[in-house]
Amino acid sequence: MDFFNINNILVHIPLGTSGYNLSYIEAIGTIAGLLCIWLASQEKIINYLFGLINVSLFAVIFFQIQLYASLILQIFFFAANIYGWFAWSRVNEQKQIALKIRWLSLKQMAIVAAISLFAILVMTFNIDQVFGYMAKVVVLVLQGIGFNITSPVLQPDAFPFWDSVMTVLSIVAMILMTRKHVENWLIWVVIDVISIVIYYHQGVLAMSLQYVILTGIALNGTRLWIKSAKQLNTTDGDQK
Repeated sequence: MDFFNINNILVHIPLGTSGYNLSYIEAIGTIAGLLCIWLASQEKIINYLFGLINVSLFAVIFFQIQLYASLILQIFFFAANIYGWFAWSRVNEQKQIALKIRWLSLKQMAIVAAISLFAILVMTFNIDQVFGYMAKVVVLVLQGIGFNITSPVLQPDAFPFWDSVMTVLSIVAMILMTRKHVENWLIWVVIDVISIVIYYHQGVLAMSLQYVILTGIALNGTRLWIKSAKQLNTTDGDQK
């Protein structure tokens, strides 16, 4: 279908020296992603529907432009969105949301920080090998189900440390979001700020602008979830 083709251009955006051709699939995928993050900041469970649309369309985009490691990340996000939808929809015997917004404990913070740091360091020094292996796996799987594709020629990562930081923290933030931990928004803010700088440096101005918007949404999500966590702690304290 033409809709799924990245060469099916919706509009030409006058950004940079030559502008940016925004395809239909990227436009819809981006809008779905923005709605997902906004609705998540409002603690609306429907955010996961838009999340599934976003990662599915972006997976198709990454397949077409041969970014197979990013495609693998979308597959993880797809599974995380399904789990998050399930986890947020569970109710207890009093028909109340069983999963409440809260902070990580100090012990949990230390564990998350240690695992994240270790994963970032390992990926930083092995990112080309890791992504190369992941790309081969994806190609073999796709070839096995009938796609006529060949393994891409991968160039060395332009920003191995920052790319590793964004990849690892994205996984951590997504997991924390599904469990309704406030810290997920703080991590998304860090990821978004790094993304703005990296994409701007690489000349992908439209994506850089998108992450400016995402940073604002993440900051608002941080504010709302901190407020909600305080209210829940106050309520729980009064009940005790």
